[in-house]
Amino acid sequence: MGLHFLRGCDRMTASSGARAPNFLEKVLVFSFMDSHSTTLILTLILLVAFSAFFSATETAFSSLNRIRLKNLASAGNKRAQLAYALSENYDELLSTILVGNNLVNIASTTIATLLFVKALGDGAGPTVSTVVMTVVVLVFGEVSPKSLAKENAEAFAMLSAPFIRALIVLLKPVNFLFSQLKKGLRKLVRSAPSQSVTDSELLTIVEEAEQEGGIDKSESDMLRNVIEFDDIQAIEIMTPRVDVEAVPKEATAEEVAAVFRETGYSRLPVYEETIDSIVGVIHEKDFYGGAWDGQIESILKPAEFIPPSMKISDLLKLLQQKKLHMAVIVDEFGGTEGIVTLEDVIEELVGEIWDEHDDVVQEGILPLGEGLYRVYGSASTDDLFEFLHLDCETDASTVNGWIAQHLDRIPQAGDSFQYQGISFWVTKAGGNRAEEIRVKTALAKPEESA
Repeated sequence: MGLHFLRGCDRMTASSGARAPNFLEKVLVFSFMDSHSTTLILTLILLVAFSAFFSATETAFSSLNRIRLKNLASAGNKRAQLAYALSENYDELLSTILVGNNLVNIASTTIATLLFVKALGDGAGPTVSTVVMTVVVLVFGEVSPKSLAKENAEAFAMLSAPFIRALIVLLKPVNFLFSQLKKGLRKLVRSAPSQSVTDSELLTIVEEAEQEGGIDKSESDMLRNVIEFDDIQAIEIMTPRVDVEAVPKEATAEEVAAVFRETGYSRLPVYEETIDSIVGVIHEKDFYGGAWDGQIESILKPAEFIPPSMKISDLLKLLQQKKLHMAVIVDEFGGTEGIVTLEDVIEELVGEIWDEHDDVVQEGILPLGEGLYRVYGSASTDDLFEFLHLDCETDASTVNGWIAQHLDRIPQAGDSFQYQGISFWVTKAGGNRAEEIRVKTALAKPEESA
């Protein structure tokens, strides 16, 4: 009917000399005059809507947070439970969505071609149909719904889950054929083995959670410590041999009491002849509790010896099992390299633990003013480099060791140098090491360098 109307319009225009109808007028007249074409147009709109639905569903299930969805499911949310169950079998879910999306896209393209050929003829109809449908499908069937679904992935996945489950049941034979095809392709193409989540990926998740406000900085730091806990060796957190407070086996009660009083420690290693030969540990409670009979052997507890390479996660288990609070680290020659305590291990998880006998400093770095800092020689190089944003690789674990490497000799008071625009000078040295270092960054005022 629409074509007869247009032909009539063309004849009237040609005979009367009036203006010929343009493309838009032809399409409008054609659409409104043909009820069958109107039905096809409504069907086409519905198919494009289905295309948008399938595209959004695919993006939602591929980008949703499975942990968040699992928590919702555990809380009793039925739709979340269904969506999580569907995501567990992602291959079947994806094939169902793709089959549905391709079917509606093919159907919409076919109907659009029929409409435009009927309106514009066999010449321009297919070309115009291709251009129009490409734009419509890209804008309304792909880009826009996928962008919206990515921003609300879990909500849209739960919304679409019931319909997708019904479609999976409907397309069960098709999914079975695809699964068999996939098995055949796996035999031809060897796929890489599936990898579990790595530590670096977990750290990235923690960082993103902190940035999004899901956890605060203290929680983020603790989670990072837990993730990196198994990578730390005992030697990295030990108190080095030169800093170990110990008493000789033949020490008198007055000498032992003096060391307990001066150090504030609750446990002291006991050595025979030299500190390389530690024979046990004495406890302050035993010393003052009446167990002392004039000989250290009466209150001496056995010491636990470990290699420097032991992971602190294994060390924690060892100390828990043996109900100990201290272990002695021995080097390859059997000599004492240092000691590590239960507190040292726990601090790697929760951060520094201070008591009333500690000089409180943050990571061995004490701010003195704008751009000026006092750094202990025993501070970690990793902490210093991170604090100062320095790009440096070194084998030294302490600031003293790094300065000795840089100077190529034992540091002495008054030594100074510059590194990446930052000034370092040794203010206190003793025992063949730098004990305190002054650091001046570019922010320091000239008068602060004195």
